[in-house]
Amino acid sequence: MRHEELWKIYRSLNQEVSDTYQAWAFAVEADELANLVMRGQKTATSSLYVWYERGEERLPQVSDYNVILNGRDEAVCIVETMKVSIVPFNEVTEEHAFKEGEENRSLESWRIAHHEFFSKELLEIGLQFHEEMLVVCEEFQVIYKP
Repeated sequence: MRHEELWKIYRSLNQEVSDTYQAWAFAVEADELANLVMRGQKTATSSLYVWYERGEERLPQVSDYNVILNGRDEAVCIVETMKVSIVPFNEVTEEHAFKEGEENRSLESWRIAHHEFFSKELLEIGLQFHEEMLVVCEEFQVIYKP
């Protein structure tokens, strides 16, 4: 199902909701991470603040609606942003790493995976990763599954 179709269904059930939403897939392992969201294991995500500084993306806000897509750009669910914080990479908490729901859900595994991922992203724009880089930590909850 396309994201427009899923949003239309959701809006028909919740007409008081604004008509503004974003549709996106996770940058890596889109199917696996979308499945973790659907199962309720993944209730958070993180991204580099530099993308928002550069105008690449709109900074997430509390009460934002997002249609999560799988690797084939099919809509799988709708989430609402519940919390957004901006912290240095080396201050991301164990609680946030657990809420991201990946691997063994530990802060150590989160740091290893995200250090590698963020380093690759930054190389594409000629920047180098460092431990004090700002990270946008976003928490969300599933509000609709087809």
